[in-house]
Amino acid sequence: MTDKSVTVAEAVQRLRAGELVALPTETVYGLAARADSGEAVAKIYRAKGRPDFNPLIVHVASLAMARGLAHFDARAEALAARFWPGPLTLVLPLREGAAIAPAVTAGLPTIALRQPAHPLAAEVLAGLGLPLAAPSANRSYRLSPTRPEHVRASFGEAAPPVIDGGECTAGLESTIVALRPDGGWSLLRPGPVGAEELARLLGTEEKSRGATIEAPGQLEKHYSPGKPLTLDCAEPPPGSYVIGFGAAVGDTNLSPTGDLAEAASRLYACLHEAAASSKATIAVAPIPRHGMGRAINDRLARAAKA
Repeated sequence: MTDKSVTVAEAVQRLRAGELVALPTETVYGLAARADSGEAVAKIYRAKGRPDFNPLIVHVASLAMARGLAHFDARAEALAARFWPGPLTLVLPLREGAAIAPAVTAGLPTIALRQPAHPLAAEVLAGLGLPLAAPSANRSYRLSPTRPEHVRASFGEAAPPVIDGGECTAGLESTIVALRPDGGWSLLRPGPVGAEELARLLGTEEKSRGATIEAPGQLEKHYSPGKPLTLDCAEPPPGSYVIGFGAAVGDTNLSPTGDLAEAASRLYACLHEAAASSKATIAVAPIPRHGMGRAINDRLARAAKA
């Protein structure tokens, strides 16, 4: 397979021209296109095979850039001050006249925004001077990529150019929180920023309203390794590729010490290893459901249904 690595300068050139580039963030690798171009954004949907009702996260270079795209109330300002740059996505009311292609928001009156902390992503955004739509750099419903080789394996010969930033540090997609105009809020996708941290700033969470897809990662079936996946396996079925945790050993281990942050950072790498193995099924040891474990179990539950 051809190595399509590009420098930051080359990536900025390609993005400005309306092309796709895969770039590292602290969460996972993103498939980026300029968010103001309908033609460029359409390339994301075609490349991923992504349903057009599933909105995209927009990555920004700064809070000032974000304010030009969405209405920030005091709560949004406080969250951005606390967690940006970082793995928190805010779903906010879209600003009228914002230079965002309609396909990015999937026709919704809101927009999902994040300022990534990865230095290479930040460098690209600063050099481009434009917001980037950037879902995970993989075929839809498949495992998210935390290494350049995961991107190339997912797309094969159709893989986009990749900025090689090595392995992602967080390894799990951003937390997504929707802030309602009436003062309520909902956790749409658990992630590195915990619900407890958000509640300390925002008060009691209000559950998501209705069945509308408001942000990425809400599809019931997602993150599939392409093999049957059994969860919470204290006694794994014979012949399975076993992903352990803590004292529960296996073919690989999310964290031998039982560290949930390490487990999150290794989740997709371990699932990629399991998918590439000769074993037909995958079994995962029980993972605690508190803190970062909530996000890990969320991804595993969706992967098991895909």
